[in-house]
Amino acid sequence: MLEQKPLSRALADRIRMALAFEIIGLLLLVPVTTWLLDKPMFELGSLAVLMSLLATWWNYQFNLWFDRFYLIPRGRWRKTMIERVWHAVAFEAGLLLAFLFPTAWLLAISLWQALLLDLGFMLFYLVYGYVYHWGYDRLFPLSFSTDNSST
Repeated sequence: MLEQKPLSRALADRIRMALAFEIIGLLLLVPVTTWLLDKPMFELGSLAVLMSLLATWWNYQFNLWFDRFYLIPRGRWRKTMIERVWHAVAFEAGLLLAFLFPTAWLLAISLWQALLLDLGFMLFYLVYGYVYHWGYDRLFPLSFSTDNSST
């Protein structure tokens, strides 16, 4: 009997996904934020690189966890629209918690100001993350493998 098994993304694919996400995000966000906040590009760029490194690690871990413990046990690899929204919100909430104190410290602003700034970043990345991952799944789709062994 032929059995179809969903594939998980390979390590190289996950690394490409995470790095491209962060690089494109930085190219979009840093110039606009520098202009809006009237802060030196070096300050915001340094913060953005620190956040990017942490976010890259989190992106890899979170997506691996999501696939392994949420999608694969359900026998599928495609996310529904609601799951994509939940995925993006949960991802950003984890980052918000991690970024609050470094943002306040590096930019010498209050925790309230850091929270508002991080919420602005979160809103940007929430929309960007949804669009990016949808586009990535379209550009680099997974397919089902066929297993000819009997189980």
